[in-house]
Amino acid sequence: MNIDLAGALRRRKPEKRRSQLPPRRLNDLVAAADLFGTAPIALVPDTNVYIRNAAGTLPPAVEAILDRALLFHCTVCLGELAIGIGNADPAHRNWRALRTYYVGLFDSIPQTRILHPDSQAWADAGLVAGTLARIQGYQRDQRNECLNDALILLSAAKMGLPVLTADRRDFELIQQLAPEGQFIYY
Repeated sequence: MNIDLAGALRRRKPEKRRSQLPPRRLNDLVAAADLFGTAPIALVPDTNVYIRNAAGTLPPAVEAILDRALLFHCTVCLGELAIGIGNADPAHRNWRALRTYYVGLFDSIPQTRILHPDSQAWADAGLVAGTLARIQGYQRDQRNECLNDALILLSAAKMGLPVLTADRRDFELIQQLAPEGQFIYY
């Protein structure tokens, strides 16, 4: 395994980050509504997209984008979904339907469209999440969520794909430290 931590430190420059990052203006970000009616695109759904899609609560513009998008799937998101399934109460009346829905979703994903964070992505994501935890004052659970989001963004970036997410605030901060990553918010 060859991880270039020195290169990651040069790219991310955590020592230069001393104060909280301000959020950027919405005009500087790509909104899902900006893509309505455009040609099909390839993208990576964030975990919240899968959950809201299963619940039927995605905005119509996002549903339209998903209908014509070529979807790639990050193992980090799939793991987060599996945590949710494992954490769901099997005694709940909807548990079997939840399980059946996600088993069908996982089974429908072509192997050629599954993204895995590599060892370098883990190192870079760790630096990004650690830096944000320090300068933004994150608690332990926020650090873990930030690490997962950074892994998703950096895995997608390696393939030149944007991430579709409802989590604009967190992805926007991560992107400030990992500008090679792209995301679309809704």
